[in-house]
Amino acid sequence: MRPSGRNLSDMRPISIETGVMKHAEGSCLIRVGETHVLCSATIEDKAPPFLKNTGLGWVTAEYGMLPRATNTRNRREAAAGKQTGRTQEIQRLIGRALRAGVDRQALGERQIVVDCDVIQADGGTRCASITGGWVALRLAVNRLLKTGAIISDPIVDHVAALSCGIYAGQAVLDLDYAEDSEAGTDGNFVLTGRGRLIEVQMSAEGATFSRAEMGQLMDLAEAGAAQLVAAQQAALA
Repeated sequence: MRPSGRNLSDMRPISIETGVMKHAEGSCLIRVGETHVLCSATIEDKAPPFLKNTGLGWVTAEYGMLPRATNTRNRREAAAGKQTGRTQEIQRLIGRALRAGVDRQALGERQIVVDCDVIQADGGTRCASITGGWVALRLAVNRLLKTGAIISDPIVDHVAALSCGIYAGQAVLDLDYAEDSEAGTDGNFVLTGRGRLIEVQMSAEGATFSRAEMGQLMDLAEAGAAQLVAAQQAALA
């Protein structure tokens, strides 16, 4: 039995509320169970220097967690004077994932920065950030299309992410914190709307896993990603 009482293949409740920030070109608040992430997208009219005169655009991300997003207060990274390695790793993942769903030639020489700020954490914050970050990105690109700044849609597909793992010897979908902290195997899966893989991160946290178990987790991830894409579509409808 899962701590939440969910079936092995059940996602947590998903909601995505768009337009939650007045000034951002795209924004949403994504809730996956008790994990809540505020995502915003900012359009910058020039690409990073390393892309100058290439005709290519760029999508990047920044990630952060509010001090009381967890059950104990975490010190603000700005107060410490540097980001933790975990934060850097997560925001690089978010950026890689979102770029995989973009035609950078069609975007043109501009940059879109997606900010993901965790308001409340209960497992899967990086995955919720990717899923919500894509919605914010989609809204920002819609604005570029509406104003005529670009003529071809650079978004080639949805991008969504979720976690799966082996908990109490069973493959489960969408780990919350209680499961994630006790999982024998933990995996993060990033997929497109068509079910293509962007990135898979799997590791044995307390017990090794078999190829068959990896296949079970992949099956769960594909089913869960379809639900996340449906939530993205509903939010944008």
